[in-house]
Amino acid sequence: MARLPIVDTHVHFYDLRRKDLVYSWLQPDYIHPQLGNINAVKTLVYDADAYLAESRFANVAKVVHVQAALGAPDPVAETVWLEEMAQRTGCPDAIIAHAPLADPGVEETLVRHLAASTRVVGIRDFGEGDYLTSPEWHRGYALLEKYGLLCDLDCVWENMGKARDVARMFPNTPMVLEHAGYPRSRSEEYFRDWRGGLQRMAEAENTWCKISGLGMYDHRWTVESWRPWAMSCIEIFGVERCFFGTNWPLDRLFSSFDPVIDAYEVLTADLSADEQVALFSGNATKLYRLG
Repeated sequence: MARLPIVDTHVHFYDLRRKDLVYSWLQPDYIHPQLGNINAVKTLVYDADAYLAESRFANVAKVVHVQAALGAPDPVAETVWLEEMAQRTGCPDAIIAHAPLADPGVEETLVRHLAASTRVVGIRDFGEGDYLTSPEWHRGYALLEKYGLLCDLDCVWENMGKARDVARMFPNTPMVLEHAGYPRSRSEEYFRDWRGGLQRMAEAENTWCKISGLGMYDHRWTVESWRPWAMSCIEIFGVERCFFGTNWPLDRLFSSFDPVIDAYEVLTADLSADEQVALFSGNATKLYRLG
C-alpha cells in the first residue's frame, strides 16, 4: 500500500447502458483526436465499485469525480446518478459537474446540480471557440461565486494568459488547471512554452494546478520522464497550490493504478513531510471541501 493517503482529484465513471447519459468519447467508432485508439477503456460500465477494487492498495482517501458524460441532453442527470452511487458506495466524495456557462439558462442548471447533490463543488465546461474571452461565458462564470463553486478548466499553454485574466476578473472563484495544462509534446521548445504558460496563469493567486493525466502524451512514461513536468508545476504554482490526480480509468491505457501513485511519492521524496501531505491530500481536501 502507498505510504501517504491520497485524494484522487480526477476520476471518471460511466455506464453506457443508461439512456439518460451520453458519452460521446466512448462510442465504438470514436477516435480520440489526441490519443487515437482508446478502445481498451471502452468498457460497458466503469463505476465506483470497479474503481474501489482497482485502487484498493493505493491508500486512496477521497475521490473527486470529474464530468464524464459528454453530449447528454441534461447534465444534471449525471449528478443524480453519481449521488445515487455515492449513497450506496461512499464514492465519489465530491463532484465536478458540467454546465454550459455561456447558456442564458445556466443558472437553473447550477441550482439543479446543487439540489441533486451536496457533493457538487465545481463546474467544468468545454466551451466553444475562444470562450475564455466571451462576455456570455463570463456572465455564466460569474455565477460560480454566487453558488460557491470552483472551475475545473481544460486549458493548454497557449490559452493560459487568457485563463489568468478570467481568474483575476473573478478573484473569489478558484480556478483549477486540469492535467498540468495538457503538455502535448516533449520537445525542448514546447517545454519552454508550456512553462511560460504556467507562469502566466500562476500570476493569478486564485489558480491551482492539478498534476494528473501525464501519461496521455507520454505513453511509455517513467518517473524520470514525468519529473520535469510535475516538478515545474510545483515550482511555479508552489506546493500550496498543487495536488495530484490519476485521470482514471483513461490513464490505464498507459499504466496500472499503483505505479502512478508510487511515481508521485518518488517525485516528492525530497520535499518535507508537510509538503508531501499537502500535495497528496491537504490542498485538495481544502479546495474541494472534503474535510
